[in-house]
Amino acid sequence: MVTVGYSVLCEQAGPKELVDYAVRAESAGFDLAVVSDHYYPWLESQGHSPYAWSVLGAVAHVTSRIELMSFVTCPIRRYHPSVVAQRAATVGLLSDGRFTLGLGAGENLNEHVVGGWPHVEQRHEMFEEALQIIRPLLDGQRLTYSGNHFDVPDAYLWDRPETPVPIAVAVSGTGSCELAGAYADAVVATEPESQLLELFDRAGGRGKPRYGQVSICYGPDEDECRRIVHDQFRWFGLGWKVNAELPGPESFASASQFVRVEDVASSIPCGPDVDAHVAAFKKFVDAGFTHVAITQVGGDSQPVFLDWAREELIPRLREL
Repeated sequence: MVTVGYSVLCEQAGPKELVDYAVRAESAGFDLAVVSDHYYPWLESQGHSPYAWSVLGAVAHVTSRIELMSFVTCPIRRYHPSVVAQRAATVGLLSDGRFTLGLGAGENLNEHVVGGWPHVEQRHEMFEEALQIIRPLLDGQRLTYSGNHFDVPDAYLWDRPETPVPIAVAVSGTGSCELAGAYADAVVATEPESQLLELFDRAGGRGKPRYGQVSICYGPDEDECRRIVHDQFRWFGLGWKVNAELPGPESFASASQFVRVEDVASSIPCGPDVDAHVAAFKKFVDAGFTHVAITQVGGDSQPVFLDWAREELIPRLREL
C-alpha cells in the first residue's frame, strides 16, 4: 500500500501554523509529513519561509505516529554537511526514529544567501562530498575528511538514534540517480517518471523506498482555486534547470509573467472534484512510487483541505 503524505510547505505559512497543520495532518490520517527547506519563497505572494529545522523539531515533539522528512535539504552552501548530519540525528531522536533526511543539490534561490552559486558541475561534486561526510556520521563513525570542497578535521555525533537516520536523495537524471544508488536509502522525485526509478534501480536502489510529491488545489470554487494556483505556483512549469538557477522571488515573477491561468491549471488539478485529485496522485503510484506527499496550494486553505482529506480524499487513496 502506498504511503500517503502531506507537504508542510514552509513557503506558504508561518512556523506556528505549519506545526498546527502537521498535527492536523496526523489526526486526519496522513502517514507522512514532508517539510520544505527554503530561505525564500518562490514568489512574493506565497509570503513565508521560516527555518525548516525548527519546524521539524517542533513537529517531531508534538506528533507521535506520522513519519517526517526534509524535502529536501541542500548540504553544500547554506549548511555544512557535518552540521546537517547533527541536525538529522537530533530530529531522529526527537521523533523516535520517524525521520528521513531528504537531500538534494539545491537551488540558487535559497543557497546564494551565504555567497555565490557554484556551477552545476561543481555543485554535483560538492553534493557527492557532502554525502561522503553525512553517511558515515549518521552511521556512528568518527570522521576525518579532506576533499576538494569540504574539510572535516574531526567529527563525531554524540547523540543519534540507535538505528541510523535514513537518507533519501532527490534525482532528476542519470548522474543524480547514480549518487542515490550509491549513498541513499531512498530516492526522491517530483515528477511521476518511472524512468528515474529504473535508473535508481540499476544504480543499486532496487527495493528501496521512492518518494514523490504531487501538487493540487482543493476548494469548493474551481475558478478561485485556479486563481490561487496561478498566483502562487505559476513557476511550477518552468523546469528544474530554470528553477535551480534563478536567484529570488522577483526573478521567478519575471520568468513566469507570461504563464496563463490555464497553463498552470492544466498540470495542477483545481476545485472540488475528488476524482481529479486522485488521478493526479495515481500517476505517481502507477510510476512505481511507494510514498507520495500531497501539496495543497494556498496557505489559508490548509484547515479546510485537511478536513476534506480526512473525509473524502484519504479513503479514496487507500483504495489504490
